[in-house]
Amino acid sequence: MKIKIASVLKDFYSQFDKAGFKAYLVGGAVRDIFLKKKASDWDVATNATPQDVMKLFKTVIPTGFEHGTVTVHYKGAEIEVTTFRTEGGYSDGRHPDSVNYAATIEEDLSRRDFTINAIAADLKNGKIIDPFNGRKDIKKKILRTVGDAHLRFMEDGLRPVRCIRFASKLGFSIEKYTYSEIFDSAVHEKIKSISIERFRDEFEKILTSEKPSVGLKLLEETGLMKIFIPELLSGRSCVQSDERGMHDFDVLDHLYYSCDGSPKEKMNVRLAALFHDVGKPAVKKIIDNKITFYNHEAEGEKQTRKILTRLKFPNAVIDNVCHLIKEHMFHYEPNWTVAAIRRFIIRVGQENMEDLFDLRLADMYGMHNQKVEFRFSQAIDLMIELKDRIDRELEKKNALSLKDLAINGNDLMDAGFEKGRQLGLILNQLLDCVIEDPQMNTREKLLEVAKKI
Repeated sequence: MKIKIASVLKDFYSQFDKAGFKAYLVGGAVRDIFLKKKASDWDVATNATPQDVMKLFKTVIPTGFEHGTVTVHYKGAEIEVTTFRTEGGYSDGRHPDSVNYAATIEEDLSRRDFTINAIAADLKNGKIIDPFNGRKDIKKKILRTVGDAHLRFMEDGLRPVRCIRFASKLGFSIEKYTYSEIFDSAVHEKIKSISIERFRDEFEKILTSEKPSVGLKLLEETGLMKIFIPELLSGRSCVQSDERGMHDFDVLDHLYYSCDGSPKEKMNVRLAALFHDVGKPAVKKIIDNKITFYNHEAEGEKQTRKILTRLKFPNAVIDNVCHLIKEHMFHYEPNWTVAAIRRFIIRVGQENMEDLFDLRLADMYGMHNQKVEFRFSQAIDLMIELKDRIDRELEKKNALSLKDLAINGNDLMDAGFEKGRQLGLILNQLLDCVIEDPQMNTREKLLEVAKKI
């Protein structure tokens, strides 16, 4: 069988051919072609050494030189090129202990993790090399290791996590012997040795699945969730439903399905959806036969900050996700005053408003594992009304922060106020005054109020 090779790859290959080397398209790009998806990342395997590749092309970045990998910038494309290799184990959970160059593409493919990733296409003519029947597994939508599953997983503890990620992203089932090895205690110990950053990267990819609940449940079933995010498991069997019928699921399934119901292109919202109720089990009480979770958003914010910090997410992501969780329990009512709308905008932040509404919709989705019907939902009607009122208020461009006030600290000092902490307190009271009545936002009126304060 042959596949069509993109013209830029044909040109790229010609440089190898002239120098007497072989080159093959490998990995995800080939897999995606058989899945009828657009191949985005190009990985090439070759019998040329990294030193050879650097002589063949002008712009070569030694991204993994010691492991036989370089990245070539060629005609607007970034192509990762790796010399045919075999490798030892990953005792540090991150890098192969040793890398030995292989003689053939077949030998190189034999070191790869799953059969669906062990297919190559000759860049010379598009001919397929598939020694482990990866195409057959793609057709059957099955994930299977190359060779013995236990050996593959013991070579690199990230592979079981990748297995779950592929199952979630591709909608594949895991072949039974491969799946059973993920439960193995020795494999679990190997998984524990991987760096937290490598897990986090796979975890994020699971969250970008169409239905991340598939991968999240696999992490739970195999015991990997307990290794990396044990806090979530307290939600299993934490019942939420009472006579009010608001929830169909326990806390953990609600979080999984909320994640499904959030926008896949918004990672921060997906993270907030997954963790927004993680604090519920800790604060659960039953009062007058009704289940309550008072202040669970504060407990959830605290636990989420701990989790995301441990997973080494960037501080900006942690702060944003935690802010959304802290604010997700807002209760809008039509009798809110205009000043209350302004205070809500200030508390949440204009830049976070759309994300907070997305989180609320995800929360609703997770209650029954289905999209809320807009036409018949009072909750949706109230959200739309709140959003409209916020939009109308923002159009007025009234003061919503200290920088919007008609005066600042220098103006107060010019008027005779002493420099110090009191200036900030006065300015905040002036902002409060302007929030109640925007007409007060003039230099003269604010100075007059400041003197009274």
